Amino acid sequence: MTSPKITNIGNIRNELNKYKKGKKFDIHQFNQIARLAWMGKVVMQPLDPQDAECKSFLVYVQEPDELAAHFLNTDQELTGAMHIVDGEQAEALIQVLRGGVEERAKLYKDLSRSDFYFRYFYQPKGEPGTGDSTAKPQGRGED
Repeated sequence: MTSPKITNIGNIRNELNKYKKGKKFDIHQFNQIARLAWMGKVVMQPLDPQDAECKSFLVYVQEPDELAAHFLNTDQELTGAMHIVDGEQAEALIQVLRGGVEERAKLYKDLSRSDFYFRYFYQPKGEPGTGDSTAKPQGRGED
């Protein structure tokens, strides 16, 4: 096994600094990743948690579900891959991710309280129904 020869330490430091700074996405790419982050399809981790100067994040972008992929039209080179993201954009993605989780949790909480039966099958006398008007109200003693 051969080992690579290190001839210039300065070049290695420059490469490491480039990775520490991370990559900035253009507007189009950032919006695509932010949409996936809102949906919870992004996993993030600090690139070097032990280095206080390193603000960039390692970001894995998962493939969206088929229905979401149909509407979002995400670039294939962004999904299913890991990216080293600039600290400023990573912080914004964290906020989008947090907001998406909070909004989806509220949606699920509201959904758990929804009473679909009464919406579609119960109509108080004298009030028009909001559901299917052809549905016959069903309850006790009305058979």
